[in-house]
Amino acid sequence: MRVTKAQAQANREHIVETASELFRERGFDGVGVADLMAAAGFTHGGFYKHFGSKADLMAEASACGLAKSLAGAEALDVAGFIDVYVTRVHRDERSSGCTMAALCGDAARQPDAVKATFAEGIERTLQTLGDKYPTGPDAAPGEGRRKMIDLLSRAAGAIILSRACPDDSALADEILQVCRAEMLASLPVDDETAV
Repeated sequence: MRVTKAQAQANREHIVETASELFRERGFDGVGVADLMAAAGFTHGGFYKHFGSKADLMAEASACGLAKSLAGAEALDVAGFIDVYVTRVHRDERSSGCTMAALCGDAARQPDAVKATFAEGIERTLQTLGDKYPTGPDAAPGEGRRKMIDLLSRAAGAIILSRACPDDSALADEILQVCRAEMLASLPVDDETAV
């Protein structure tokens, strides 16, 4: 039975979604094409009907994960982002967590197409959150962006360091608690809401 174009597109999207989760959970090198296709409910041979290479899928799956992370951040202010991002819940949910925290280290060793996907996702995140960074009327141009580069780097770093510790480690929790508190304390106080 032939597959319609609509079904083929739905199958492709399902493979990309599955790959996005598996790559975040296991890393790019921790997932083979056969395992990935089996997890998506398809045969290994069908992979090349959808993708030219595993690297092509890595780029597309990363773009999918980065877009989902950004969609979650769009509704938050900077303090809300920190409160949601630098947590044990996020740390423990590798397959559904931030693609940057899960895969930036792996992306650094991948082809330029994967790196470009990450650069684009990081840029979009910085633009979205940088516009929300609370700066005063006397702030220098680009100050919100500079502050968000610092905060995003610290937030992702906190998750990465915490994940490197054993799951039940007191250090894993301490890293998150200290980083979250320090990042929140570094945000300027909004004069209109301060009493």
